[in-house]
Amino acid sequence: MAVRDRGGDVVTWQVLLVSGASGSGKSSLAYPLATARGAALVEVDDLVVATQSVTTAATHPDLHHWLHHDDTDLSPDEVLARQVALAHALRPAVDAVIANHLDTDLPLVLEGDYLLPEHCAAWPAEVRAVVVHEPDPTRLLHNYLTREPASGPQRKRATDSAHYGDWLAAQARRHAIPVLHPRPWSTARARLSELLS
Repeated sequence: MAVRDRGGDVVTWQVLLVSGASGSGKSSLAYPLATARGAALVEVDDLVVATQSVTTAATHPDLHHWLHHDDTDLSPDEVLARQVALAHALRPAVDAVIANHLDTDLPLVLEGDYLLPEHCAAWPAEVRAVVVHEPDPTRLLHNYLTREPASGPQRKRATDSAHYGDWLAAQARRHAIPVLHPRPWSTARARLSELLS
């Protein structure tokens, strides 16, 4: 018998991984999806904070890098490399959370910047993934201004995020993970449901 969410859509996942660069709209998609499925929602940023609290920069330098460095003098490629290194360092924690939800049958939506397509593709069919990709730095800049107006225009962050997002989307295609372009926003959730079905 097909499992349906509260909106009547057929659900084909037990764990859904929503990846994408900062500002792409993944959180705005993940939260209503979790609600519709009756699923727990975990933000990968919370796993970063949790793992940082029980490790040190000496033992896990990639996990702690952004606590001790900023990106002012880094190129987009250098920022990308640091993001990927952090994602690799975080993988054991991410894997443990996914495995726990597969063992307990409690559905989960896990969303964040540090879900790499190569990791997402390593799971069985009950784990689905999507990469939300906003390629336009101007749109990302607008998104940051909307949600963090006190920070002012964050042009470098938007440029770096667009570069990381392009890389994630290319990796997603390589690993047969669907890529969702969030615009037009009015149809994003319906298009995501189509991708996942």
